[in-house]
Amino acid sequence: MLLDISDPVRPVVIDRVRDENFAFWHSATFTNDAANVVFVDELGGGSAAVCDEATGPERGADAVYSLEGEGDTLSLKFRSYYKLPRHQSETENCVAHNGSLIPVPGADYFVQSWYQGGVSIIDLTDPDHPVEIGFLDRGPWDPSTLRTAGSWSAYYYNGHVYSSGIRRGLDVLRLTDPRLTPAESVTLVEFNPQTQPLLPGG
Repeated sequence: MLLDISDPVRPVVIDRVRDENFAFWHSATFTNDAANVVFVDELGGGSAAVCDEATGPERGADAVYSLEGEGDTLSLKFRSYYKLPRHQSETENCVAHNGSLIPVPGADYFVQSWYQGGVSIIDLTDPDHPVEIGFLDRGPWDPSTLRTAGSWSAYYYNGHVYSSGIRRGLDVLRLTDPRLTPAESVTLVEFNPQTQPLLPGG
């Protein structure tokens, strides 16, 4: 639901969307200019292997919507799905999960965890055609049996991505793609994944 909370005592529903491909609307992240929003479908609750050919590219994925209109006429318009562009094995729990924006002024980049699908860097600048520009995939925790493992969250903070692994601990990643270098000029005093501050250049 898209809510008008200008009067916090009496919030008003402006628009709502449904998607037959979504099983569990896990979270939502606005782009820095609030023109688009990424919804995450945690199909299987994070414990199933759904990054496979049988599940397909539209389930257990991200759905990108644009905000159109203004004021009371604001609405959410579907633009595209994004899912890992490679299949994972049947012993790897894998689905869209926690992520955050990478603060590149004038562009929309998103880092996201996929449990045993690893970490994905997504270019959302064209909401109709999101594309992966980098990733980390450690492979299955146990190649013989499906066990819950992998990256539970991936958050960008002051030049690095911090990925909290369920079994392997913390991965600290440095981004070397020149398209992401401008993010290093943005310094955040703190990072709280439950809030979304306006980033410089937004």
